[in-house]
Order: sequence, then C-alpha cells, then structure tokens
Amino acid sequence: MPHRDDQASQPAPSALQLGSGPRRIVLISASVGAGHDGAAAGLADRLTAHGFLVDRHDFLDLLPARAGRLLCSGYHRLLTWAPEGYQRLYKATDQASRPGALWRALFRSAEHRTLAVLPPDTCAVISTYPGAGQVLGALRRRGLLRVPAFTYLTDFSVHAMWVAPGVDAHLAVHPVPAAQAHAQGAAGVTVAGPVTDPCFTPATAEQRPAARTRFGLPAHAPLALLVAGSWGVGPVRQAAVEIQKTGVAVPVVVCGRNQALAEELRRDGIEHAFGWVDDMPGLMHACDVLVQNAGGLTSLEALAAGLPVASYRCIPGHGQTNAQALEEAGLAAWIREPAQLGPVLTELLHGPRGQAQRAAGIALHESAPGPVPAITERTGHGLTPTAPSAAVRHTGRRRLALTATIAAATVSLGVAAPLAYAYAEAPTRFIAVTHYLHGDRR
Repeated sequence: MPHRDDQASQPAPSALQLGSGPRRIVLISASVGAGHDGAAAGLADRLTAHGFLVDRHDFLDLLPARAGRLLCSGYHRLLTWAPEGYQRLYKATDQASRPGALWRALFRSAEHRTLAVLPPDTCAVISTYPGAGQVLGALRRRGLLRVPAFTYLTDFSVHAMWVAPGVDAHLAVHPVPAAQAHAQGAAGVTVAGPVTDPCFTPATAEQRPAARTRFGLPAHAPLALLVAGSWGVGPVRQAAVEIQKTGVAVPVVVCGRNQALAEELRRDGIEHAFGWVDDMPGLMHACDVLVQNAGGLTSLEALAAGLPVASYRCIPGHGQTNAQALEEAGLAAWIREPAQLGPVLTELLHGPRGQAQRAAGIALHESAPGPVPAITERTGHGLTPTAPSAAVRHTGRRRLALTATIAAATVSLGVAAPLAYAYAEAPTRFIAVTHYLHGDRR
C-alpha cells in the first residue's frame, strides 16, 4: 500500500527556494526485511522537515500478478533453506555486467505502474531498493521519467544490482560504499550519511538502568544484543549459545518476526529472547554491545546509540560483504572464528577498540551532511514530470498481460523454488540455473 507523508507544517526555506511552494518527492522502497523501508522512513522524515511533500510506495506492489510477493517469499526461503545457494546467486549476479534477461523482464514489468504512481507535482524519485533503482534508471534512459532519479544505498557494501545506468545520483552512507559504487560506474556518487531515526542516541546514566528494568534484564551484567534482521535468519541459536558460553556477556536476542526462533532459544536456556521489539532505541540503551549477522539498518542504529558493533556468523551474500565493508570503515569488528568471540567482545566492552568504535559510530551520524543537500541540488531547476503519453499508456496496457505472466514465471519458476531445489539436488544444476538467470543460455 502507498504511504503518504504530506505535512501541513510550514515548509522550510530550503524547499521554498526551489519553487513557488512545497514540492513532492516519491520514495520507492520494498518490504523485503525491514532495512529498505527503514531507510525510506528516515528519508521521508528529513525531506518533510525541509518542506517537501513525500509519497512512499512499495516496489513489490508495483510488480504485476503478485510477482513481488513471490519474489520476497522466494528470497526468504532461499536464505532459510539453502543459504549457500543464495551465496552463489549473490556472487553470480554481482559479477554480471548487467542484470540477466529474466531480471530485466521482471523490472520492465514494473515500469508502467511506477510511472502511474507519480503525481504531476513530483520533482524527484528516490529508490531504497536495487530493483526499483533499475526501473528508474531504465525509465530515465528512455526519456519516460523526466525528473531526477536517486538511489539511496542502504547497504555498506555495494552489489552490482545497486548501480543502475540512468540514475542521476547514488547516495551512500559512508566513503567505503561510496568508493565501491564509484568503482562500479555509478553516477553522481555522494556521501550523504545515515538516515537513522533520531531516537537512537547514546544512553544517559538514567536511561540505562531504567531500560534494563523495563525489559526485565540483569541490572549489572554486560549485555550483548544479538540481532538477525526482521526475519530472524541465520545461525542465531548457535551464536547465542556461543556468546553465553564465553561468560563475557549475557546474550539478549531479538528474533524479529520469527517467534518460533524465540521459543527455541528459551528452550536452549537463553533467557532473554524477544520477538518483534517496537522500542529498539530503549533496548539498545539497556545493552553494551551489538552482535549482528547482516550489516543492515540495525548496525547503523547501534552506531548512533553509541554501541560497539561486532559481525558474527554472518548470513551469506550481503551479510558477509557488509561485514567486510564495516570492518574496513573501522565501524565494526568481524569475528570470523568462534575462538575470537570472547576476546573480541572483551575488547569491545572494556578496551580501547570499543571506545574507538563508539566514537566513530557517533561521528558518522553527527558529521554527515545528510541526503537533502544532494537531492535539492539536483531538483532545483524547475523540473516537473509530465504524464506518460497516450502511446506509453496504451503500450503499457497491451504489455501488462504478457509481463504479468513473465514476471510470475520469473519469480515462481525461475527464482524461488528451483534455486533451493537445484542446489539441494546438485551444485552443477544450481550453477546452470544461476547462469540462466543472468542471461547465459549455454
């Protein structure tokens, strides 16, 4: 469903200088996990504070015939049932010079609906999801989208799918992903900084004990907050038990929407296991270090909250590449072996390494210019979109049935089930499927 964040408050001067009144920016995210939507929410807050009107849309809803939901479900199943299969797919698509034929057909099927959700007063469109960025770039290249298109890079590492020819600017949270994007040929690369919720701040002396009491946590023991995204995927049970065995910190585990995982952890003797937590700023106030496995939005929130971050037992694909990039940036320690877990946690809790990471995390949020200057710089030329021409509208309708069929087949037959099945049956069959997905018909 679309979200509209129009605000009736008085526009800030920076927005008024761009035209005769408030201008509209459309954000396209995707409800694949929570990180892409979280970034969109942060962007919306900052843009509305500067006087823009903001619409939000879910890219999965812009795909026809429930293809978006099939895509999300297939991705979830692949991470859960065949994580090494996801690793192979991630690597194969990262090494391809362009998306394969089936991916291009899937993205093409979203073009008509994407244009249809842009109101006439739209002055820019921003994607926080790679697929949406590919669609916007293609529309810009063909002249069908007549306002600037931006991609906000939510990850600390930049997969090739994030870089879309035709997109006017790629906004990064840190110089490390900015350099990766630039090396892959991304246009207008700018370090904009994180867009985390301002509620994530270092705990005061009063907030920490109050938060521990509220969540029923030990009053004095060091607490390691273990997170695994909104889906609670990866070897979380193993990581929680290993943290507990170190004796260095008490594990506090957030399982997201995976309530079954929370119950399993309690049976394993992990006392503090939560499902979905609405007050993550409060829980971070209660804890002393974050242990994560994907390098997503929660890592940035922890850095804003003054927690040192460790990457451990990372999920394949972006989990591992994000861990490497965060380590390169000096923002998180990547624990590659179980034997390193206790010593590294000790350093982060009590040593200079933890102090340095806390300072770097806070500085990342305080020193970044934010995304609004980069956006306003490119939307200050009076550009307004025009509605798609009649030819475009009719072509979109004629193509809709065909693209719906292609998209549904792409996801249900070409992305989800066969990937997990092929990898379970034989590596050679899996490799053949991934070659097909990125356009190799040999």
